[in-house]
Amino acid sequence: MTRKPPSRTRSRTALEVPRPLGFTLIELLVVVAIVAVLAALLLPALARAKGVARKSACVSNQHQIGLAWQLYLDENEDRFPDRRDLKTTLPGGYMPWTTWPKSDPRAGWAAIALNPALGTTRIWSCPAMAAGPLARAEQAHQIGGFDTNSAPLVNYWMWRFDRPDDPIPLDNFWGKTTSEALTQLIEANNPVAGAPAGPTEVELVVDPYFPNTIASLPPEIRGWSAHLGGRNRLFLDGHVAHFKDSRIR
Repeated sequence: MTRKPPSRTRSRTALEVPRPLGFTLIELLVVVAIVAVLAALLLPALARAKGVARKSACVSNQHQIGLAWQLYLDENEDRFPDRRDLKTTLPGGYMPWTTWPKSDPRAGWAAIALNPALGTTRIWSCPAMAAGPLARAEQAHQIGGFDTNSAPLVNYWMWRFDRPDDPIPLDNFWGKTTSEALTQLIEANNPVAGAPAGPTEVELVVDPYFPNTIASLPPEIRGWSAHLGGRNRLFLDGHVAHFKDSRIR
């Protein structure tokens, strides 16, 4: 009697359960948890990288503004323009806010004064100002001209051209040579500007910033600057440096 060869197909026992296709709930939760951990690690790094890129672009903007100022001074016997008229006649007028600052350091007038020396208007806008808490702060924006449709949007401040007073304050540079401006700034003994030893210590252009020590500021902008932790500054000698400020987040 011939024996029937054993079947090659194993019979399924009661202990063998078919594996379902796709992820189980546990596996899916593990994958979601891993993705969340990776996102928590990577997103802050990406945000910091974007911040560094914007800060570098702002440094480049201020460097170009410094070159334009040098060209202007070279062609005008080392003398700054006196455009106090623009402080009150540009769109929005002079200091259209009731809180800090107590003067108007916005530099819309400078975009007009330097227009012949610059081939672009984009350098007047700090790239970090497009979003964030300062995007709508009226102290941080001014149209650099009378045509609101085509004039550049200016974010930068120039504290030494912040008042239209007559006579010109000692700590304002309207119509002065750079040597006169430095001498009178020291004489003014401005507690904020201090007593600079030379052009390398005289701030010319700066990002908007709102110290957390100013109680009169609206809470949504108090303690904020265009760049986290400080601001970029263009000095009278043309160099640009980042200044860390403990009053800024």
